[in-house]
Amino acid sequence: MWLVFALAAAVLAAIVTVLSKAGLKDIDSSVGFAIQSIIIIVVSWIVVAMQGNFSQLTKIDKKAWIFLIIAGIATAFSSLATFRALKLGDASTVNPIERLSLVFAILLAYFFLKEKVTWQVIGGAALMAIGAVVIALAKKPS
Repeated sequence: MWLVFALAAAVLAAIVTVLSKAGLKDIDSSVGFAIQSIIIIVVSWIVVAMQGNFSQLTKIDKKAWIFLIIAGIATAFSSLATFRALKLGDASTVNPIERLSLVFAILLAYFFLKEKVTWQVIGGAALMAIGAVVIALAKKPS
């Protein structure tokens, strides 16, 4: 089931990139991000309410709160950087570079979460990194 959600996330992320780029045409990137952030907050709390998960808020321990807060801050800065990059560059070149986050996530998961990394994962990450660089450096058609 995780694969279905992961694929849905990938398709939705692509849609977000294209729509965000289109929406940033005449506004500052931080304003665009702020608008999307409001929608994200509203939708996420609606989902929590619909699933009846408010009671879980009292069960979150201090360490988890710290991780989630730091991750939230990192998410905000990541999104701000992505929106600025989209404002300045083409979605087709910004997105592959932004998706190098996969390579960084593999490294961070290996070092901090002690996740196992196989040669297939290393090879796939290397191919993705090479692909992102090739796409980013590709000459634009005239």
